[in-house]
Amino acid sequence: MNVTTQSPSRLSTEGRHPQGSPHGRIHLPSVNITPVERACRVALGLAAIIAGAFLLTSAISVIAVVLEILLVGAGLDLAITGALGHCPLYAKLGHVPKSLGRSS
Repeated sequence: MNVTTQSPSRLSTEGRHPQGSPHGRIHLPSVNITPVERACRVALGLAAIIAGAFLLTSAISVIAVVLEILLVGAGLDLAITGALGHCPLYAKLGHVPKSLGRSS
């Protein structure tokens, strides 16, 4: 019977961090949005969330409810990407603003 032994410290952390981050540190994506764009995204996102929530209170048709839920979802996306400073679409397209000092 072939049994492999591992140290207890390795066993206790194995499988918890699939990306291999040591000591439980969270890997945050790189910032690829300028500070001005971040502030605008957060402001527009919060405005869309508030407007969508307000409109949902007076919605009478199913189509209106669906569109207002989509507005709230888009607002959440803008607010979260603005707060994190990372846009997954920009990352996928390889876009990095010149003002961040990195070449694209």
